[in-house]
Amino acid sequence: MSALVVVANRGPHTLSVDSGRVVVGRAAGGLAPSLAAALEGRRSLWIAAATTPDEKEVAARALAVPATEGLEVQLVEVPDEVAAAHRAFSNGTLWFLHHGLFDRCRRPVIDRRWHEAWRRYREYNALLADEIVKSAPRSATVVVNDYQLSLVGGRLADLRPDLRTVYFTHTPFCDPDELRILPGSVARELLSAIAGCGAAGFHTERWAENFRRCAAEHLVDPPEVVVVPLGVDTARLAELAMSPSAQAARAELDGFVAGRRLIFRSDRLELSKNIVRGFLAFEELLEAEPDLAASVVFLAHLYPSREELPEYRAYRNEVERTAARLNERFGNPGRQPVALEIADDSDASMAALGAYDVLVVNALRDGMNLVAKEGAVLNRRGGVLCLSREAGAFAELGGASLAIEPFDVTGTAAVIRRALEMPAGERRALAGRLSTLASLHPPAEWLATVESCARPARRPGPS
Repeated sequence: MSALVVVANRGPHTLSVDSGRVVVGRAAGGLAPSLAAALEGRRSLWIAAATTPDEKEVAARALAVPATEGLEVQLVEVPDEVAAAHRAFSNGTLWFLHHGLFDRCRRPVIDRRWHEAWRRYREYNALLADEIVKSAPRSATVVVNDYQLSLVGGRLADLRPDLRTVYFTHTPFCDPDELRILPGSVARELLSAIAGCGAAGFHTERWAENFRRCAAEHLVDPPEVVVVPLGVDTARLAELAMSPSAQAARAELDGFVAGRRLIFRSDRLELSKNIVRGFLAFEELLEAEPDLAASVVFLAHLYPSREELPEYRAYRNEVERTAARLNERFGNPGRQPVALEIADDSDASMAALGAYDVLVVNALRDGMNLVAKEGAVLNRRGGVLCLSREAGAFAELGGASLAIEPFDVTGTAAVIRRALEMPAGERRALAGRLSTLASLHPPAEWLATVESCARPARRPGPS
């Protein structure tokens, strides 16, 4: 039993089952591996839902997951119908809400099916919370992560008031006007449950202030609100970049680039990442300077995301069509200006982060964006970061990057052009500052700070 319990929607590792034995592998990019690295060397418990077929087998058969570096993993078995409806609400409502993605004309439709998904979201949160109630030792510190588990804090306040808890969301948080999209009773329940934790954490002051304003509008007494940016583990990234598989990917990339300058992006195939507008900006740049098609390549590494949602399937089609159209307009059979790779290939992405001339991060809204920071510490070419003002990372990295207004395609084209034309000395100076800033707040430091902010679980009254 551990005095530190981390709770997240998914586990810190990939798990597979081989002849009844659980095999632990490295997880793909994102929150989970960053937090897992922060926990290395200390005794802790990670609670997550079983999501993959192998994880479901582990949970159903109560198979032992080997502890790694002192980290124990407990997977919660969730009925398929609960998990599916939970995803529909988390990803189809909360993600859209906090990232400002609703068009309001057509989405959301708050009908019977929506209310059923909300009910299942509550069930899912209760299942995870009950596992914490059962497994957390007395007076343990519990760090609950992200929008999928917004209701956990309220249940812990009722059932385990001895726990010291903190809820941390790695996404943006919507403003009061956006929150009014939800039924008032649902908005109040979400806010009250977050306030059931001893503290609530955000990556930037902007997201923290949005939460405070939402709580005030719904007469919810907020917990202590803390702002803790998350950086990258520089040493771990360097080690991964030097692995044989990453070096092989770098050699393959060098052969592909073949002397051209490299514009790069690495994202989930996600609506909020604004991928199509990034391609449209590159198209405007090629229209103005057609010769660039032979001397510059725009490489996009994307990995599939939430393809059970029709909006995501449609967006993937739009991304693919846009890339194909640019290649048809400006390419030739031997050399095309856009290279689109849709696969989860961390070695290839790491190689490109070390080799880009320009990194494009033009998100519509991001809680933080670790790719911007990973590129800053891995790049060895004096690469320039073109960073959206709407990414949480801009609060830290804005002074060492070129600012993108994410809806402005023509403006984004101008920013990319400026990055390509920037003199070598200025590029190196910016890259040096960027690397220093991105190395701040590594995951172990971030977790220690968040852990220190935990307070006894609370059941707040109205403000």
